[in-house]
Amino acid sequence: MASKAKTRNIKERSSALTAGTTGVSPNPLVSLGNFKLPFALTFGLGILALTPRIQSNETLAWSFIAAALFLGIWCGYLLMQSNREGEKHTFDLSLRPQHYIQALVQLSVYVYWGYYWEPSPGWRPVYDHTLLILGQIIFAYVFSILLSWSRRQNYTLGFGPIPIIFSVNLFLWFRDDWFYMQFLMIALGFMGKEYFRWQREGRSVHIFNPSAFALGLFSLVLILTNTTHLTWGQEIASTLTLAPNIYVFLFLIGLVVMYFFAITLVAGMAAISLFGLSALYSSFSGVPYFLDSEIPAAVFLGLHLLVTDPSTSPRTPLGKTFFGVLYGFGVFLLYNLLGVLGAPTFYDKLLCVPLLNLSVIAIDKAVRSIDSRNLLNVWKDNWLSGRANLAHMFVWVIVFGSMSFLGKTDGKHTGDSLPFWQQACDDSLPNACERLVQLENTYCTDNAAWACNELGMLYRQGSVVPRDDALATSYFEQSCELKFKAACINLLDSNSIARDDPHELDLRLLLREGGLNLMDVPLSDLYVKACGHNWDFACQKIQASL
Repeated sequence: MASKAKTRNIKERSSALTAGTTGVSPNPLVSLGNFKLPFALTFGLGILALTPRIQSNETLAWSFIAAALFLGIWCGYLLMQSNREGEKHTFDLSLRPQHYIQALVQLSVYVYWGYYWEPSPGWRPVYDHTLLILGQIIFAYVFSILLSWSRRQNYTLGFGPIPIIFSVNLFLWFRDDWFYMQFLMIALGFMGKEYFRWQREGRSVHIFNPSAFALGLFSLVLILTNTTHLTWGQEIASTLTLAPNIYVFLFLIGLVVMYFFAITLVAGMAAISLFGLSALYSSFSGVPYFLDSEIPAAVFLGLHLLVTDPSTSPRTPLGKTFFGVLYGFGVFLLYNLLGVLGAPTFYDKLLCVPLLNLSVIAIDKAVRSIDSRNLLNVWKDNWLSGRANLAHMFVWVIVFGSMSFLGKTDGKHTGDSLPFWQQACDDSLPNACERLVQLENTYCTDNAAWACNELGMLYRQGSVVPRDDALATSYFEQSCELKFKAACINLLDSNSIARDDPHELDLRLLLREGGLNLMDVPLSDLYVKACGHNWDFACQKIQASL
């Protein structure tokens, strides 16, 4: 009997060992536990793929389906592994103000800007993008949860992924035919946050701002492959000014972020640096550095809502100052470098942020031996109850108010005047001819007949751009179809260089100053505005009517 019992015990131990080795659980029931949330979100992503907006494009629909399948398989694998090994995957709840406040501020930009970007009646691309943003948020939550659990870490559940997705989409999103690249960009952003870390002040923290890391990496790839046309990046950067008083709007929402997260020195010094550099360039060259503003609206957005992530920027006053100045200089230099290379210049605000994130520890070391608190906060500690950030904000309000008073934010700018660029090109001022062609091409695309005729003449003459008779003819044809008589003459006679003053419809397009077309402005007011933009014929018409 004792021998049989001993044999039975040996067999039981052998069976248990075999079960452990082969991964067969003695309990055949699978416990979902905390996996219910990622499975439910993945199912929701699959449901989104069935909506009319996403079904309107086959590639877009398959992008959502593929993303849901990928997450589902990953989630299933981790569930099986968890039940086999008896490992628990849990959540830590943390609702941080920097996440939900920033998300609300970003959402306000979408609502305000999106309302005014209406390329055709009833179609607002930003609002049309809503479901796609929702899909990215769901993907980001599930991906970040599974990534943390795969690394055997608890996941901190909160609003964290939302401002990351909002931030990415404020600057770059892929067109429907290439939308699967958007999911890849989001995945790389979260992987960068998870894998690229360093010790800072005794804690392991991520090096890169997740949205800036993804944007910077993909911007570089798009530039090197010359595939910017696969995205809405150029349109996003250029349509912000369609919203009236966009600089004031961004300034006001920026104050909210500055108040709660003390990033005033970063944003303020970046803006001051750019403004100062632009003013210096303009005073020496005679033309604006940026095309039609001292600080492009998209850059102004970036210095408020992209470079200012508190987790990946310096924490001392002097460090924040250096960080903001470096961002200003970085954008300034990259704008020129990208222009020289023939790449879209809107990438300037995106490429330098990851590099700046890498400089944070070096900046901290540089200011460690300096009493930066006393250097920048010259007021006494008991002033404003020790809240130095309020003093920084007060200075920033004065700076922005001065910029607005000088006409350097919203409203008319020197670069808005086509006659200015024509004269600057005739005088061979730096980059003037290139900018003239760029502006005329923009207005011709907007069906300004005068601009199309001017472009046709430039390509026929070949003094500003290489001569191209075929391209000149196409511009004359477009202008003639828009009933511009001079263009029809140029089309009939290959040696003709006929020009004329802009017609009424042309002025409504040419005088929009980066904003909405002036379709409802009375003709008399239109001529006054045209005279202010140095159109001599408009000034003569006003004088003749007196």
